[in-house]
Amino acid sequence: MSMNFKNRHVVRINDFSKDEILYILDEAEKMLPIAKGKKKSNLMEGKILSTLFFEPSTRTRLSFECAMIRLGGKVVGFSEAKTSSVSKGETLADTMRMASAYSDIIVLRHPSEGAARLASQFSSKPVINGGDGAGQHPTQTLLDLFTIRKEKGRLNNLEVTILGDLKYGRTTHSLAYALAQFNIKLNLVAPKQLFMPEEVILHLTEMGADVTQTTELKEAIATSDVLYCTRIQKERFADETEYLEVKDIYQVDREVLKHGKEDLIVLHPLPRRNEILPEVDATPHAKYFVQAFNGVPVRMALIKLLVLG
Repeated sequence: MSMNFKNRHVVRINDFSKDEILYILDEAEKMLPIAKGKKKSNLMEGKILSTLFFEPSTRTRLSFECAMIRLGGKVVGFSEAKTSSVSKGETLADTMRMASAYSDIIVLRHPSEGAARLASQFSSKPVINGGDGAGQHPTQTLLDLFTIRKEKGRLNNLEVTILGDLKYGRTTHSLAYALAQFNIKLNLVAPKQLFMPEEVILHLTEMGADVTQTTELKEAIATSDVLYCTRIQKERFADETEYLEVKDIYQVDREVLKHGKEDLIVLHPLPRRNEILPEVDATPHAKYFVQAFNGVPVRMALIKLLVLG
């Protein structure tokens, strides 16, 4: 199968078909030896990646930088808005015009939902959404799918429980949309005030997804193959009182995992707080650090496809 991704923007996971997602994951598989430092690559020699991070990030920013360097390219950018001309009042449109003049591909993280779509309209180079507010985080979803496929051997016909902040969590929105393409049963577990938005549920249902929304974690994981945990994000709440009511409502520990299947895998986009206790790290269920590494080969594959085709 041959597909042309050259000069394409990556704004939402919904913009990719099932076959396109699988193609990217297959490309990421080929990148693993390079990502692990076992092979060298000069695919991106002479190319520059701009990382424009208007919001804090560790894994997304570092894995993109690592991906470009592993491919033989260079990286420029900033890790917080106050170190850029945005602090002087520069518009996002002008920032994108300049970044696209300086580089061959751009990764943008921004606190405002819709910023990535807007940015793509003013860039002459491919723009990758590295997370836009409560919107989407498509490359996180791709690495999540890559991890599930590596650990489970498939993406079809699985049962996945997504836990935590389903209202504001951009990773949960992106992942749910992607999983809906793979005949997967979705259990959405959250406190009622953080339930998945109705419009997302409606869209998932229209896509043919089998979706259950509940507040009960132990019941949901009893038949699940994957438990995907997310952090309750204080920065997304306008009212701190609302945050304090729900911040530690779910905690995954060894006792909770006894209610799950023996081969249940636990994922998390990280960073975590108290939603997964450290005692889980040493269990065979814990795959979130492997998941974090998988961001490198997946983002390598995307960079290669968007710049070279």
